[in-house]
Amino acid sequence: MAITKGAKKAIRSSERKRVFNVRRNNTMRDVVKGIRKSIMAGEGDKAKQMLPTAYKAIDKAAKRGVIKKNTAARKKSRLSAAIKKSTVK
Repeated sequence: MAITKGAKKAIRSSERKRVFNVRRNNTMRDVVKGIRKSIMAGEGDKAKQMLPTAYKAIDKAAKRGVIKKNTAARKKSRLSAAIKKSTVK
């Protein structure tokens, strides 16, 4: 447990930041999961419409430091490749 006043304040602020980071991560994960479900269901057009929302969530997570920049790029690339593969059939 924190002893000094500054350490207690750091715990409070990190808890507040954690809440925002978890929320942003969950939003990103939900959107990506929704797209993957659409692809599995064979609804490529619906997944393609959801792609800008996923890009927005991924970019915001990267901007805020929840995920790294290269992780964001990889996620976006794999999503677009999966959608492209599902709509080609």
